[in-house]
Amino acid sequence: MSSVPDMTRPEIGKTFVADGIKTNYHDIGAGSPILLIHGSGPGVTAWANWRLNMPGFAEKFRVIAPDMLGFGYSDSVGRISDKRVWTDQLLRLLDELGIERISLVGNSFGGGITLAFMIAHPDRVERAVLMGAAGLQFPITPALDFVWGYEPSREAMHESLKMLAWDHSRLTDDLIDSRYQATIRPGAHEPYHATFGGPDRQAGIAMLSSREEDIAALPHEVLILHGKDDQVIPQEVSLRLGNLITRSDVHFFGECGHWVQIERMASFNRAVIDFFSHGLKF
Repeated sequence: MSSVPDMTRPEIGKTFVADGIKTNYHDIGAGSPILLIHGSGPGVTAWANWRLNMPGFAEKFRVIAPDMLGFGYSDSVGRISDKRVWTDQLLRLLDELGIERISLVGNSFGGGITLAFMIAHPDRVERAVLMGAAGLQFPITPALDFVWGYEPSREAMHESLKMLAWDHSRLTDDLIDSRYQATIRPGAHEPYHATFGGPDRQAGIAMLSSREEDIAALPHEVLILHGKDDQVIPQEVSLRLGNLITRSDVHFFGECGHWVQIERMASFNRAVIDFFSHGLKF
């Protein structure tokens, strides 16, 4: 069951309900469908993650961007310890929308979910973009440990955002306040903390990881993007993914942290639009 968006709240889109569980998602534009899967920073929503990119993408594609379960305005299902919860959410959403094949963009946490979805449902995927993606095991970085261990305060939000961005001038008071307020909305922080904020935060990386042999068997074309100054996910993860995935290209962006889609927006948008329009041109 779906509903129309609340036009007064840009972060709230349409609503899809399956088995009593609500997904908030955005659905704009027309053309070949692409699915945007956000990262796992505190206070994140699909709109916060992709708001600067969706209008440009929607000029050529049908753009679908859900809040993953436990984030934003989608329902919480308590502590999540199996990424299949999220891949099943995506599969149900695509089935509800009558979409047989789709291209995906996965940011960080969303990159791990993208890889897991491609492995589980290869016939439902056209191409994929991985951006600062999780999906492989690596020792947790201090930045990711801090971000996943976030406890709501304006100061902690400011520190978290500093670890995500290379250019700290982007961290305006309005941005800090809006992301902080998102984490103190009733019921917002508890599922985030339950899933990612426990004492063993390395377990979150393991949970988002897929087997290397399954990644290497993927037949899809994949574009892998990474900021050179990313403190959250090491560059080495994208290099390993590029070596594992036969039909892939890897591109690094200078003067850019974990927010490739924001800090290098124009280049990111061009790369994604060209890739989804033409592929890797082997």
